[in-house]
Amino acid sequence: MGNEHEKFSHRLAQAMQQAGYEPRPSVLFRLFNAHYRGRSVSVQTTSRWLSGQAIPAQDKLQVIADLLGVEPHALRFGASARSRVAEARAVWPVGVGSRERNVIDSYLQLPPKKRDLVGELVKALSDNG
Repeated sequence: MGNEHEKFSHRLAQAMQQAGYEPRPSVLFRLFNAHYRGRSVSVQTTSRWLSGQAIPAQDKLQVIADLLGVEPHALRFGASARSRVAEARAVWPVGVGSRERNVIDSYLQLPPKKRDLVGELVKALSDNG
């Protein structure tokens, strides 16, 4: 059973890196809890996922897969024989770290009126006048 957990943790870390995130428990903790609508998980839980000690339940696995842009089945069990039609993932520019991506993810969760407000604030702060 341990080997299965270790393989999962390797796939999870690899998916995080490919999505532009550091494969660290604290990064996964913040990212996951910002998007999961159920009871939040602890840093210890995300540490267990990344260290090969545990595999998340299916509902949590689905959220992680969506966040990282991978197929849940492939994340859980390895390469899938099925092909999946999906939008291409945007490539983040060099130097954009997990903090900036978390800010952008939070912005995208805002309702349209609040997005407009944030847009105006960014515009005002970036004006050189």
